[in-house]
Amino acid sequence: MGRKVKRPSLTAWIFLAMLLGVTVGALFPNVGKADWMAALANVFLRLIKSIIAPLIFGTLVYGIAGTGSVKTMGRIGIKAIVYFEVLTTIALVLGLGAVNLVRPGAGMTLERSAGEVGVSQAGPTFQGTLEHTFPASVIDAMAKGDVLQIVVFSFLFGAACAAIGSKAAPVVTFCKSLSEVMFRYTKYVMYLAPIGVGAAMASTIGSKGLGVLLGLGKLVLTLYGTLLIFIFVVLGAVALIARIPLGPFVRAVREPFIIAFSTASSEAALPLALENMELMGVPAHIVAFVLPTGYSFNLDGSTLYLSMASLFVAQAAGVHMALSQQLMMMLTLMLTSKGVAAVPRASLVILAGTLATFGLPLSGVALLLGADAVMDMARTSVNLLGNCMATAVVARWEGVELSTTAHSEQPAAQVSS
Repeated sequence: MGRKVKRPSLTAWIFLAMLLGVTVGALFPNVGKADWMAALANVFLRLIKSIIAPLIFGTLVYGIAGTGSVKTMGRIGIKAIVYFEVLTTIALVLGLGAVNLVRPGAGMTLERSAGEVGVSQAGPTFQGTLEHTFPASVIDAMAKGDVLQIVVFSFLFGAACAAIGSKAAPVVTFCKSLSEVMFRYTKYVMYLAPIGVGAAMASTIGSKGLGVLLGLGKLVLTLYGTLLIFIFVVLGAVALIARIPLGPFVRAVREPFIIAFSTASSEAALPLALENMELMGVPAHIVAFVLPTGYSFNLDGSTLYLSMASLFVAQAAGVHMALSQQLMMMLTLMLTSKGVAAVPRASLVILAGTLATFGLPLSGVALLLGADAVMDMARTSVNLLGNCMATAVVARWEGVELSTTAHSEQPAAQVSS
């Protein structure tokens, strides 16, 4: 009797589709940059975005009401913010250290004319970010996909449900059913993941070309190398200190990580990450609060990139920045990088504002735009990975024992079975 051949998992299909997309984009750029190729990628991303608002609302409201304690959620929120600030600071320092050591911008000649850089030069203010955090209309927030506003509304709504007890039972039951339906909806959408990922890669490489890596190759390699150090050294140390079971964690994050990398979209990976972290044993109310909130306050990959890109522009322009100026820039980035995840090309917006603040040439943004798509893939996937780690750490901080035998009984395994 012959052994039954195991069908490839969804992870394998996504990875193969990503390689195929790169090949098509490089060898047949006209096919890669065709409108229909971009449309295929956009269909997948649009379906993913349709999941986010109802899934966060249902999961977070049911999770908070299920704890029956607003005090518990307040404690979780404080722990999450402390963790976010520590890891973000480490990412900024690591980025500054790497760019000072490698000096990828040295030897380049950067024009000092601002020109058309394609992004706003004004960074967000603290007042603007604070005001933007609270929704005037939850319907509008859901329509725009504003994750932070949805989290704030769902948190308050869930707290209200917990406060009135049994009177809210029908609403809580509805939210539980809604979250379960959306997880099944996610499973169906994930069948299209290989097509969407392959099309996104083909479109990116076909329109930008592999040549985008050459002009800024040193910066790209420095960024990728530093992000790998952050993953294996910093997040690895965090996992050991918090006693996170690495095998189950890797299995839980591998597919969301690949999706975030190949689409350069944190939103595309969010639904699957929410489900997989629950399957790993993280309580629903912690996952539903920490993971989406981290998308605004724990952008490890983006903050590391911003510190590196700012010094890269200074080096390319021949501007020497003293250590005190670099530390001031780090503090500025630490504040201005919060709460802007919903802004398109948010990292470029923050970078432009930072360059203007410190008198550096804004033409540096135009220079970085050439390879931004390649660097965006790396920083977005690390943002996702860092937020998944944050949910696991906060769960352990709350005394939760995570599963050491977590499997992938998620859409991936179901597709391949």
